[in-house]
Amino acid sequence: MHQLRYALNHMTAPSMPLADFFALASHLGIAAVEIRNDLDGNAILDGMPAAEVRRLADAMGIEIVSINALQRFNAWHATRAEEAAALIDYAGASGAGALVLVPANDGSGLAEWEREDNLRTALSGLRPLLEASGILGLVEPLGFETCSLRSKREAAEAIAQVGGDAFRLVHDTFHHHLAGEPELFPHLTGLVHISGVSDPAVPVEEMRDGHRVLVDAADRLDNIGQIRELLSDGYGGRFSFEPFAPAVHAEPDPAASIGASMAFIDRSI
Repeated sequence: MHQLRYALNHMTAPSMPLADFFALASHLGIAAVEIRNDLDGNAILDGMPAAEVRRLADAMGIEIVSINALQRFNAWHATRAEEAAALIDYAGASGAGALVLVPANDGSGLAEWEREDNLRTALSGLRPLLEASGILGLVEPLGFETCSLRSKREAAEAIAQVGGDAFRLVHDTFHHHLAGEPELFPHLTGLVHISGVSDPAVPVEEMRDGHRVLVDAADRLDNIGQIRELLSDGYGGRFSFEPFAPAVHAEPDPAASIGASMAFIDRSI
């Protein structure tokens, strides 16, 4: 039995058909997955009906914890609201419990007043859509300097201002390290994304998604320290593998590599 409650993000094996991805999770003893809307030829983008996604998951005994993601959620306008409504509907019909909310990350909306206004506007627009459907909105600050929402504290304060119970935070171990923000907010956290960086040469400020591998002994992000602190402070949710590195995606035996990472983390915590 694993020490942690793991989940598997489809980015771990993005070219794997959904049924095979669910089978991979099941083989690893992982009962929860995240599906994505940014993988060409897979699940949502290939037009797979939500009911079929739900049928495949139910057949494997798999829980879909989230759809990842509504992009640029804090650049809120009529088109974004339509995108949100469509993804929330898909989440509900597929059995997904949450929708990950990713902020704009192109250098726009960085001024303090602009960040806060945009964030509150978006959360206020999303709240009634989420509450009507029973879907949770998972706000994921990104640590990149170009991101319009780097701070979990800023997100937590905006969630408190908007009110209701429709939102939680994503704690991403990669982005937490990049942002350099010490606070963890375990009781507001609905999901943790885990990935490591083992390349010894890349400076922290130059780390990008392509550097994100499975967590191992060479990890520079202190995943183990972050996980220990989250657990000790009361977080009891899922830890979802989300590596973006091409080397991980090309792994011929993903079950072995993911299993090795799980074993390392379990031993280390």
